[in-house]
Amino acid sequence: MTQDKTLVLVDGSSYLYRAFHAMPDLRAVPGDPSSSPTGAIRGMVNMLQALKKEVAADYAVCVFDASGPTFRDAIYPEYKAQRPAMPEALRAQIEPIHEVVRLLGWTVLAIPGVEADDVIGTLACMAARQGVQVVISSGDKDLSQLVNERITIIDTMNGKKRDVAGVTAEFGVPPERMIDFQALVGDAVDNVPGVPKVGPKTAAKWLGEYGSLDALMARAGEIKGVAGENLRATLDWLPTGRQLVTIKTDCDLSGHVAGLPALDSIAVGAQQTGALASFYEKYGFKGLARALQEARPAPTPAVAMPGESGDLFADHSASPVAEAAQQRSVVYDTILNWADFDQWLARLLKADLVALDTETDSLDAMRAQIVGISFSVQPGEAAYIPLRHEGPDTPAQLPLDEVLARLKPWLEDARHAKLGQHIKYDRHVLANHGIEVRGYRHDTMLQSYVLEVHKPHNLASLAERHTGRKGLNYEDLCGKGAHQIPFAQVPVDKAAAYSCEDSDQTLEVHQALWPLLQANERLRAIYELEMASSETLFRMERNGVLIDAALLAQQSHELGQRILQLETEAYEIAGQPFNLSSPKQLGEIFFDKLGMPVVKKTATGARSTDEEVLEKLAEDYPLPAKLLEHRSLTKLKGTYTDKLGALALPRTGRVHTHYAQAVAVTGRLSSNEPNLQNIPVRTPEGRRIREAFVAPPGRVIASADYSQIELRIMAHISGDQSLLHAFQHGLDVHRATAAEVFGVPVDQVSNEQRRYAKVINFGLIYGMSSFGLAKNLGLDNQAAKNYIQRYFERYPGVQQYMEETKARAKSLGYVETVFGRRLVLPEINSPNGPRRAAAERAAINAPMQGTAADLIKRAMVAVQARLDAEKPEILMVMQVHDELVFELPESEVDWLRREVPRTMAGVAALKVPLLAEVGVGRNWEEAH
Repeated sequence: MTQDKTLVLVDGSSYLYRAFHAMPDLRAVPGDPSSSPTGAIRGMVNMLQALKKEVAADYAVCVFDASGPTFRDAIYPEYKAQRPAMPEALRAQIEPIHEVVRLLGWTVLAIPGVEADDVIGTLACMAARQGVQVVISSGDKDLSQLVNERITIIDTMNGKKRDVAGVTAEFGVPPERMIDFQALVGDAVDNVPGVPKVGPKTAAKWLGEYGSLDALMARAGEIKGVAGENLRATLDWLPTGRQLVTIKTDCDLSGHVAGLPALDSIAVGAQQTGALASFYEKYGFKGLARALQEARPAPTPAVAMPGESGDLFADHSASPVAEAAQQRSVVYDTILNWADFDQWLARLLKADLVALDTETDSLDAMRAQIVGISFSVQPGEAAYIPLRHEGPDTPAQLPLDEVLARLKPWLEDARHAKLGQHIKYDRHVLANHGIEVRGYRHDTMLQSYVLEVHKPHNLASLAERHTGRKGLNYEDLCGKGAHQIPFAQVPVDKAAAYSCEDSDQTLEVHQALWPLLQANERLRAIYELEMASSETLFRMERNGVLIDAALLAQQSHELGQRILQLETEAYEIAGQPFNLSSPKQLGEIFFDKLGMPVVKKTATGARSTDEEVLEKLAEDYPLPAKLLEHRSLTKLKGTYTDKLGALALPRTGRVHTHYAQAVAVTGRLSSNEPNLQNIPVRTPEGRRIREAFVAPPGRVIASADYSQIELRIMAHISGDQSLLHAFQHGLDVHRATAAEVFGVPVDQVSNEQRRYAKVINFGLIYGMSSFGLAKNLGLDNQAAKNYIQRYFERYPGVQQYMEETKARAKSLGYVETVFGRRLVLPEINSPNGPRRAAAERAAINAPMQGTAADLIKRAMVAVQARLDAEKPEILMVMQVHDELVFELPESEVDWLRREVPRTMAGVAALKVPLLAEVGVGRNWEEAH
């Protein structure tokens, strides 16, 4: 017997298809669509590495389907007949996938004439009989029939586990009845018919009542209704269907796996590091290659406490922190006395560039207080100053106030160049302690955002990607969930290793990324814009905007009353109380009780009551209209009127939103706590929210907004003569478009025609199809097609731009803004049709959205510079979409109305004039 061992069986065919469809269209040479596809290979490596971490295996096999027929094809020629051919881009990756799986230490099996499921079934049952625990990794429900006390299925993609209890709970029958269950339900994927109109619930019910498929077939005459008729009509087929869905567990594998039934030949093998490194280099996996090289054993870092020369941890093998730190030799100091402090301060004063990182007690930048601070002046060397650590074994620390007082001259001197990762956060933290940091030259997060917008920009990802280093994990130090401790309670030696490494890695990542920016003048200019924007956004966040909490409370009460009224009205229409958030109850009332038509069904076959369905039904029925209003007001109340007041900082009475620069791939800013971008201003209730953003007595709110910015950018980029003419002569562009499309003089365009033209203008920018236009305007599809055709006939430059842009994106893998921001489109050559189409729409729209983002950032920086020089009493307090919002003395309104639009219009010279419009009021809504 082979007790207490584990065999892992990977359903390789399931893995490779999931990897292929989950990953973008990666290539061995990035941006070269003619080079070898590698997305499925990389996805396969990722999935196997994740599985290896999750399950400790003694034996491991990755099983693939071989090409050619199996015994099931002989039984039923239509078996799997409807499956599409394997995409060529995936077929080309099969052999490399087999190769890399072997190099990773797995046995690979692909046996002609035998399906992967049957190989898995045979190996699983063989091992289980020997007392081995078997873990099958697959998303295929068919394998559930193999589950028993020793065989378990896991799906690493969604965390699902199918043991005996899990199978029973999911399907309503135990594993030993799954073959009967599958025979009744059929398998649409493999083209195996079941009993018509019999789904999982009916099949489970029948098997629960009759015990087995044989017993059910014997008593089929007792089953009433259409289901009974269908069952009886299928009796001759069911034995064949059962044979097709039954996984074989007795295949002869002796010619393919030596030594069976002993399992020694499928023991987990050693990773073939040298060959694996060559493989990674061949297929362009540079990060994996670096990580492989760095993963080799290296000396443990010395994290020195004053007076000590020992290692950071006594038991290196037991600590995840030590494991991460072992990746390279570094020297990290912990500063606990003034002599060491003075020595490091001298190094800071002499250094050409210093990376610094703060450790704090909060992620809220406006509230966070320093716990410690670290510096690095060259790779591999860093120091940590603990300032507010606590606990029984905590060494004596230097006083926080005095340390910051001594650091302040260096921090506030712009001549001393500084570097950070997400510097805006650290600026706020130090500002909370009265220090206005100057001299920030670089931000590695923003460097990554400009160079590789489609990838993660957190430091751990950057370090692994560009230096091959894996960093210490915050949760290893502090725990997670309810058991997470504050950073101040982390032992000083561990905190020093963590914080020093952050500064050290930031410096090393900068050394990898900065040369790439220096080598590309346009990208460097975008990076410099992002750095300048970070400075302005810090000022804006610091200013915040005053909130009228009493008005919000009043609005919240009124919304609550209206929500209750809507519930009562909904109950009256339905003739009964019900849960307005329950799709099941809504379906019963809509379709069973009130007889509304079924608009569409969910993926599981249930009748949908999603928002799209409600909007359609609301055209003819009052209840869906009530529910839509109820949902809208509930969201408004929960997201804004209930929460905005609580988000205000007590010491200022203002909300200080966080502007995230490195999120949107187009360069647009996003905001949170609160999210200013998503206030629903198309409804009266939504617009009232803006009334709560107010100015103090004697001051007012002003809004400066770019007019039709994306259409102007379209005119500039496309060079279409008609669009250029409309903007250059100050025409109403929607009215001009309507005149062109409908063939009428401009002065005879009706309001309805202008509305249509506006939808067309903005819709085509976002890649709207004729179907989308028809739906938006309530037209039939042919009429929408005609409008689009006429539009392109009148604006041929726009159509030419769209076609050329798609072609260029397919060739390069990215598009650019007017100013050079690069917008990467990983799916532009995807074999997946819907993903490719979405990428093509993005290719058309992204240059406009991205250029608009560049323009508003240029405007923000330019306006702030003028305010600093001429009108410091005017505060810029918000940036939302294409709008800048100010708080200013009433006496400065004339200056702002005149000078801010002039400054915003002058930040770029396009082929059409930029136009900014200003509104002023006591609150944000009045300023519109």
